Amino acid sequence: MDSVTAILNGYRRPNNLPLQVESLRNQTQPPNEIWLWMNYHEDFDLEKQYHLESLGIDKICYNDHNWKYFGRLALAMLTQTNFVAIFDDDTIPGTKWLENCHATYAEKEAVLGGVGLHLFSDTEYMNHKRFGWPNPNEKSIVVDLVGHAWFINTDHLKYIWAEKPYTWDTGEDIHFSALAQIYGNIPTVVPPHPINDRDLHSSLLGYELGVDNKTVSVVGQGDFFSLRDKCVQHYVSRGWRLVNA
Repeated sequence: MDSVTAILNGYRRPNNLPLQVESLRNQTQPPNEIWLWMNYHEDFDLEKQYHLESLGIDKICYNDHNWKYFGRLALAMLTQTNFVAIFDDDTIPGTKWLENCHATYAEKEAVLGGVGLHLFSDTEYMNHKRFGWPNPNEKSIVVDLVGHAWFINTDHLKYIWAEKPYTWDTGEDIHFSALAQIYGNIPTVVPPHPINDRDLHSSLLGYELGVDNKTVSVVGQGDFFSLRDKCVQHYVSRGWRLVNA
């Protein structure tokens, strides 16, 4: 069986970590190790307030700086497993999610993720259709980019750093899928999210946990989405081919 390191992200929702760890330990194909990347936020003294060592996490990286979205991807380069599974801090996967990813990857070499987008414009991010847990797909589907949860062959992590990101403030999902395609001809795919088997889903509580005032896409919509528009335009200009182009 291919080995997997799971990477969780701690920032403003450390209260979700117990649920995430429990879900990962209960996977039908559990990860070999669980790592935690902890960005600094002034609201929390995370190490003291949440007793993280008691959660059974294998490695914890404490930071005195907020490295935003790309820090956990840098950490992924240090893993020694065949795959890395990365989760947003509001994502609680079903118990067969990693099994689902293994099976999907065996059928098609790809960057896998929990929520995938078909962009309908090469200039606008918001003009899209979603697949995955918000809009279940019965079969795997090729998309332009994925987020919320990633399942990545560690040999493909090199594509993240093939070019400097257009911005460090957002768009790591766009950046990785675009460069994996441009440099490695690696597509991006959402594994099956069948309506009648939520154990296979990448996220079980996405609507409940991902819409609070700590969500960047909720509290900073104007700047957030205009910057993502610019990300789309930049990577298309670099050779990113959209599914519906």
